[in-house]
Amino acid sequence: MIQIRKATHKDLATLVDFQQKLAYETENIQLDRETLYKGMQAIFDDAAKGFYTVAEEGGVVVGCYLITYEWSEWRNGMVWWLQSVYVLESYRKKGVFRMMYAHVIQSIKNDTSLIGLRLYVDKSNARAMQVYESMGMNGEHYTVYEWMK
Repeated sequence: MIQIRKATHKDLATLVDFQQKLAYETENIQLDRETLYKGMQAIFDDAAKGFYTVAEEGGVVVGCYLITYEWSEWRNGMVWWLQSVYVLESYRKKGVFRMMYAHVIQSIKNDTSLIGLRLYVDKSNARAMQVYESMGMNGEHYTVYEWMK
């Protein structure tokens, strides 16, 4: 049975591995392991940056996601950003992401200070867009622009 729980520092090596796989799978990017490790360690060291949640079966982590925060002065509430979603290939199409997503939505519904959920997806990742749309999300409202150093 799959359990959803907040990630702990003991999950860090697995999460680093997952994020390297995710970057390569979705954007054909090879992330520097040391930089990634330090970036993920910073999340565990500073809860204001966000938190990871994992899906686990029989003591084995099979999926994860990262939540980061955006304050909305327009709505006087916090928006969660769903990021770094990864499910082991052997667990895909078995409802793992659906369970993780349901966990996020229930957490937001249970906390009156939380007002919604956003995510971004690479425009070429059609599979992910189909999954998010099947969960009732839409990409019709905003387009994300970025400038990265």
